[in-house]
Amino acid sequence: MTNPYQEALGATLIERTKRERIVLVGVVLRGHSEEEMEASLNELSLLVDTAGADEAGRMTQRRDTPDHTWFIGKGKVDELRELCLAVDADTVVFDNNLAPAQQFNLEKQLGRTAIDRTAVILDIFAQNAHTLEGKAQVELALLRYRLPRLRRGVSGNLSQQGAGIGTRGPGETKLEVDRRRIMRRITKLEHDLVELQHTRKLQRKGRDKSGLGSVTIVGYTNAGKSTLLNQLTQAGVLVENRLFATLDPTTRRLALPGGEPVLLTDTVGFVRRLPHGLVQAFKSTLEVVREADFLVHVVDSSSPDPEGEIAAVRAVLTEIDALSVPEMLVFNKNDIDPVSAQRLVDQNEGSVQVSSLTGAGIPEFLQTVADRLRALANVVELLVPYDRGDIVAAVHREGEVVSTSHETEGIRIRARLASASAGRLDQFVVHGS
Repeated sequence: MTNPYQEALGATLIERTKRERIVLVGVVLRGHSEEEMEASLNELSLLVDTAGADEAGRMTQRRDTPDHTWFIGKGKVDELRELCLAVDADTVVFDNNLAPAQQFNLEKQLGRTAIDRTAVILDIFAQNAHTLEGKAQVELALLRYRLPRLRRGVSGNLSQQGAGIGTRGPGETKLEVDRRRIMRRITKLEHDLVELQHTRKLQRKGRDKSGLGSVTIVGYTNAGKSTLLNQLTQAGVLVENRLFATLDPTTRRLALPGGEPVLLTDTVGFVRRLPHGLVQAFKSTLEVVREADFLVHVVDSSSPDPEGEIAAVRAVLTEIDALSVPEMLVFNKNDIDPVSAQRLVDQNEGSVQVSSLTGAGIPEFLQTVADRLRALANVVELLVPYDRGDIVAAVHREGEVVSTSHETEGIRIRARLASASAGRLDQFVVHGS
């Protein structure tokens, strides 16, 4: 029986039996610059390489608006076909998102596969999804992308299901059968992900009861997030110099300089124009970002466009309603370009620079995180009976004690505590203090 997951991957994905030869196409639309388009095409070239193919050529065009039929002009389509023949290209990849009709028309004119940036990113996610939840999320995004792109076979024949009295007529087309199968599979995946999300919430409740603060690492793909997690916690997370090497979140316990422990989580990397369907499919995974106490936003200081990457990450944070979570910029890879790292720190107040590879700047980074978390914590006053030494120990362990005094009823403690810890110790909190 065909594995539905593997079947879904076959729709628009790049063959991996050999390295395909790809022609990249970029269109500069009104309001955008040549430089933006060139940077985006360079990133698309890296995405294509990560997916298992090679750039064989590229073509660009400036237009006020996309052509409804081919996205690019008819003359450019002919020029593109000649380029594909000259470089022996297997596939054409547009940096812009193609409508299903535009994709179909291009393939007819070019005589080869035409896909867009979204299809390439989905392909990479499909290669790197390993957990049950990750695979389900990627397959769901793939099927939602594939559904509007279903079309009749080249022959246009109708496949008749059943014939005779009571079943006269053309029956269902293969297109309709495929569409119904995909809709059933989407419904099943959505149900499975709800179940997995429920399990994740139960796990999160258990962590919340621990009273530990939560710090989540976010950043552009390949900025060094997983390397930083490994440097801080020896987590052993896969680290590769390629885009989207890590999809599944990893959480580890970390002790800050003051001794208080926090939960540190690494998440999937973001990229410019991350497909909306993929963000929606991964929303349950990305909840860890929205519900964090603090975000460590890792930026590759050696990147040609760190400001653009920061903006791309914040665009995704906006989409998942996480922009209000306190954030600290961490400019990574200062061992590669220390001058750029220092310039970025000077331009962004409150940021720090590190090398997650060599460990340079890590003590200062940890101290800054500890200070920021303490500043975010509320100062509460507790009155703890003398026979509850366990509560006194918990306050010292989970927060920062500001002052203590011994009274007749017990020990009065003023301390900075995270909301979770303060809630758990509510019976000892002196309200109205």
